[in-house]
Amino acid sequence: MAKPGRLGIGIIGAGKVGAVLGAALRAAEHAVVGVSAVSEASRERADSLLPGVPVLEVQDIVERSELVLLAVPDDALGGLVDGLAKLGAWQPGQLVAHTSGRFGVGILRPVRAAGAVPLALHPAMTFTGMSLDLTRLLDCTFGVTADAPMLPIAQALVVEMGAEPVVIAEADRTQYHAALAHGSNHMVTLVAQASELLREVGVEAPERMLGPLLRATLENALASGETALTGPVARGDVGTVAAHAEALRENDAGAGGDILEAYLAMARATARRAESRGLLKPKQLDDIRAALDATDDDGPQATGGD
Repeated sequence: MAKPGRLGIGIIGAGKVGAVLGAALRAAEHAVVGVSAVSEASRERADSLLPGVPVLEVQDIVERSELVLLAVPDDALGGLVDGLAKLGAWQPGQLVAHTSGRFGVGILRPVRAAGAVPLALHPAMTFTGMSLDLTRLLDCTFGVTADAPMLPIAQALVVEMGAEPVVIAEADRTQYHAALAHGSNHMVTLVAQASELLREVGVEAPERMLGPLLRATLENALASGETALTGPVARGDVGTVAAHAEALRENDAGAGGDILEAYLAMARATARRAESRGLLKPKQLDDIRAALDATDDDGPQATGGD
């Protein structure tokens, strides 16, 4: 016998996020009535994570569903919602949730105009599109946005997937998403750059060297915030900072790389934050800035000529 309140759910977009969330909702005994899958990879993902669920056209999914989950790229979301509205697809009382981090429920105005209920459910997690993501959901939070009377519905759906809902105001969605992208996406870039530098000096397995260091750093930063900050910038070790920057300038000049630019930007930001928290004295901050400026492409060492 089905639990009360079980929904017929349609998944639009069998990408890494949509297929996993569909599987999580199915595990909570909701019925996934259809999924859209265009590419071969998305069809394989749907077969793996949502076995037995029919692959349908988008309009057919909306027609059959009590809850429509829109798991499409941010830039495609508005056009999809508007296009379905022009077709008269949205139904009064239907729940329509998207998984975009950037948007709240404002982008679902056509849904609201049709009498359906707009929800924003964004998982603060990076996805592989494989079953291991279902376990990761248990340690995950979702940024949820909805009209106040509908927030309990959004929160309940997240809890059913095993995650924790955190309410984000409509006006704060872009900053919320920028925070996650800055912390997660840029960390991947930093790790890739550090690995590249280590390989160039003969370290065959950079991940083995960086892994313990980065895991400890992340755990310390999450537990203690900026009091966990260490290293030459936080110590005001100007000579070391200058040597790092010069070495990276020489490396980038030969490889046409992007590492110096990232190092200078993060070192400047780290120095400012260290000074504001009393780790650096104002004079030390000025010295750090001068050392970084001297190595910058726009600094005195890079001007050349007369």
